[in-house]
Amino acid sequence: MESSNYKKFQTQNPVIRGLIDRFFDRLMEAVEPLEVSSLLDAGCGEGESLARLGSALPATTAAVDLSPKAVEFTRVRFPEIEVSCHSIDELPFGDDSFDLVLCLEVLEHISNPAPAAAELARVARGQVIVSVPHEPWFRVGSLLRGKYLRTLGNHPEHVNHWNRGSLRKFLERHFEVVSVRGSFPWLIAACRPRH
Repeated sequence: MESSNYKKFQTQNPVIRGLIDRFFDRLMEAVEPLEVSSLLDAGCGEGESLARLGSALPATTAAVDLSPKAVEFTRVRFPEIEVSCHSIDELPFGDDSFDLVLCLEVLEHISNPAPAAAELARVARGQVIVSVPHEPWFRVGSLLRGKYLRTLGNHPEHVNHWNRGSLRKFLERHFEVVSVRGSFPWLIAACRPRH
């Protein structure tokens, strides 16, 4: 698999690896205390979050991604998990289907993320954890690494940009926001759907 997302997790740069490892440590801190029997990874990519959660994954785990190649890769990587090719703004699950819904590093790629947030809220009966790049720090980090210089550090696939306040304001339309924490250069928000 040669996607830029997958390559990010294969980096040999010790600083980037440390930041990614810390992000997943923070994610585990949010997930481990929850007692969940079902989980959806909405926008699973190549399944790195599923791999990192490992033993914290409940028996009923599902994942979706828009990329057929990512879905196939994740199916091979996790044959025991139901993985399907769907957009997160049209999830193929009933209301209140999952105790925990993850949507990690996805919303910055969607030009109109409101329908996706509504779908995440619809299928969740418990917690929703969302992560996005923390701006402007994500862009500054890209510039410091010599990446995306023509766009002043903006990743070419990122069409939305959030800081703590703007992410909270966006999520509060559909969720009760429990917390927004930083894990430089990302934000991790824990929410509950407003049902």
